[in-house]
Amino acid sequence: MLLLILVVFIIPVTSEDGACPAAPDEDTGGCGCGSLKRSPALFDPPSTTASKPEQATVDNLKGEREEKELNSMVLIPAGEFTMGTDHQFLPLDREGPSRTVYLDSFLIDKYEVTNEEFREFVMKTGHRTDAEVFGDSFVLEGLLSPEEDAKVASAVANAPWWLPVKGAAWNHPEGLDTDITGREKHPVVHVSWNDAVAFCTWRRKRLPTEAEFEKSCGGGASSLYPWGEEELGEGGKHHANIWQGGFPLENTLADGYKTTSPVGSYPPNGYGVHDLIGNVWEWVSDWWDTGATQPYEKNPQGPKSGTEKVKKGGSFMCTKQYCYRFRCPARTKTSADTTGLNVGFRCAKTLNEG
Repeated sequence: MLLLILVVFIIPVTSEDGACPAAPDEDTGGCGCGSLKRSPALFDPPSTTASKPEQATVDNLKGEREEKELNSMVLIPAGEFTMGTDHQFLPLDREGPSRTVYLDSFLIDKYEVTNEEFREFVMKTGHRTDAEVFGDSFVLEGLLSPEEDAKVASAVANAPWWLPVKGAAWNHPEGLDTDITGREKHPVVHVSWNDAVAFCTWRRKRLPTEAEFEKSCGGGASSLYPWGEEELGEGGKHHANIWQGGFPLENTLADGYKTTSPVGSYPPNGYGVHDLIGNVWEWVSDWWDTGATQPYEKNPQGPKSGTEKVKKGGSFMCTKQYCYRFRCPARTKTSADTTGLNVGFRCAKTLNEG
């Protein structure tokens, strides 16, 4: 069994404003997903008999450009928006400072990529995900069957609710005795940044940049959440799939979902895009940076190189009392080959791109 050791202390207490406090090391606490990463020094290497498929390119994974593809995307207009925040709930996440960013217009998927879409991709290309090559992925404790749970001999240090489960992958979300039957419309999970790039390339698309994701997330609004200033919408309605109760031991299921929800289960934002907050973390194209240094940027792409990739939007495991990352400026990071039960993606497209 593989053992991942985190270099962060998870401290489940809150500050006066309700945000989880900064942790003493690189990560800032919360659900622990920001520090899940594969490392040659900590993980058994993939079997030498398993060959990783060639990284997808436009030349070797050409998808059919159909009208329905464009109909499933939303046009985000060109213009300026405020990226980041000066009220940094999690300072070590480098959410700020706020700055003005100009973006050209672009298209972004209306929904997160689903299990049925990813299954089509696998069937047509033979792609093997990083989770399948490595032979395991991370699953939240309490979701395993007694039989699968008995096989687990270790947990993530300082975040013991994360278990490395043999056989967990996009088509076996909670281990080998589970599948995606009935979850075809749920977002695909256990996909790495590498897998996301492969899929989007096959669809003649790409991952959104962090700036594109954040602008899309806001929906043209400047409020704390895309729907307003309060966690719950008008009439106490839920607008995103996040955790209710005391994480990680209590989940009241007030929003009706224990893990992921079908895409589009909640109202769209002002741009008509769904689930940019909650449900699953979403990969973006950028390498992690140490914070903005320019007061004005145009079409930022992030650093040219790095060791970890950015994820945005939070997931069904986020809660204001423990991991307050279900906000548009919020961000976290992990290695490009890391996978887990609460990580997915969506694609974007440059206008007039072939």
